Amino acid sequence: MCEPDELTRDAALTRRRLLGAALGFGLLTSSAALLGPAHAAKLDKYGLDKQSRKIAPRGRVKCPAVKLEVYRGKHIRYRTAAKIYTGFRVRLERFEKVASDLAIEIYGRAPQRLVHMGTYNCRRIAAYPDWISEHGLGNAIDLEGFNFAALPRKSKLPAGLPKALRHAFHVRVLNHYKATRGIAKVHARFLRELGRRLIARKDIFRVLLGPGYPGHHNHFHFDCAPFRMVEGFAPPTK
Repeated sequence: MCEPDELTRDAALTRRRLLGAALGFGLLTSSAALLGPAHAAKLDKYGLDKQSRKIAPRGRVKCPAVKLEVYRGKHIRYRTAAKIYTGFRVRLERFEKVASDLAIEIYGRAPQRLVHMGTYNCRRIAAYPDWISEHGLGNAIDLEGFNFAALPRKSKLPAGLPKALRHAFHVRVLNHYKATRGIAKVHARFLRELGRRLIARKDIFRVLLGPGYPGHHNHFHFDCAPFRMVEGFAPPTK
């Protein structure tokens, strides 16, 4: 267990490594919003803040022993169950509430299912083999999109939406985040506004990587690492 000053140094080193990797591979753009461990005191407390992310750089990955649970969603049910760190659950519940409320505003109903590409996965950070991924702590989720059921017969479709959206449909980061026409443009508005609202909420996720971040073209990555980093999100469409 690290002392507070050791935690700050570890977090600072983590940030420098991540930033160095991003710069080294040309991953950061002028739109990057990266707050380092110097601002750690401004972050709310979190159960894994003192957990070291250092691991052996070679051999079989041995992830730290953290308390994990199987989670299926509270405000939005997950299409597949998620294995997560127990302390991450409340963050996901807050996230689901934001997504649900926004979906009701835009589509007239909440998503039926949340579709993710993975949570717990005991692995290294690809560019830094001596550092564990937040996925290796069950402290991250990769969001692929949402599935929506048909609008209930007696419910009204929000004004201005195509009538086709009364029926069931899927929203996917890969297919819709950059859309500019037709029904897909509505989905783009939903996804981009979701990103904006989550970024504004400092009590949900700390690291938010959008599809503009290399390797994330088909999903949003969210985690609660001991620093804040936001990258790869375009401004919401009007």
